Amino acid sequence: MLRILVIDESRARAAELCGGLAMAGHQVAAVLPSALDLTAQIERIKPDIILIETDSPSRDTLENLAVMDRDMPRPVIILTPEDDTDVIRAAFKAGVSAYIVDNLDLARLKPIIDVAIVRFESHQSVKQELAATTRKLSERKVVEKAKGILMKTRNLSEDEAYAALRKLAMERAQPLAKVAGDLLAMAKLLL
Repeated sequence: MLRILVIDESRARAAELCGGLAMAGHQVAAVLPSALDLTAQIERIKPDIILIETDSPSRDTLENLAVMDRDMPRPVIILTPEDDTDVIRAAFKAGVSAYIVDNLDLARLKPIIDVAIVRFESHQSVKQELAATTRKLSERKVVEKAKGILMKTRNLSEDEAYAALRKLAMERAQPLAKVAGDLLAMAKLLL
């Protein structure tokens, strides 16, 4: 059973939505009238999913969602009659997993939630792969710079410089990138 945070400025709409969520087998963790202070609310409520029903997503709401997506990502579904392409783009950039335009048939709620979760998981996987690739590239650049310093100062070949770095990393039981970073820091002081 998923815990869902419902955000809706209309109490009547929120009540109807909460009934549909209960029928779909989900638990409503809380109902809020706005996305103000969303990060603090998420820390307090700890929902699995955020469902926002609004006439039109405001800039403040989208900014709060972007901060939340960076700090504590969760699947977000927006239900709205607003079909402006720029607003839709801004919503997806802010981390929205599903943006549903039109009147919602409550029978469609469960598949919409399922699709939003799958899309969110896929997006998170891509973000993690990108972060890992960026980190590896950065580490590779540090190792290359450290090899260059060793080649220049100790008159070593590229293979010899790499072997020296690798040997030092094994002796210290530290990652190669850490040893290379330390060498670069020392080179700044000495050279």
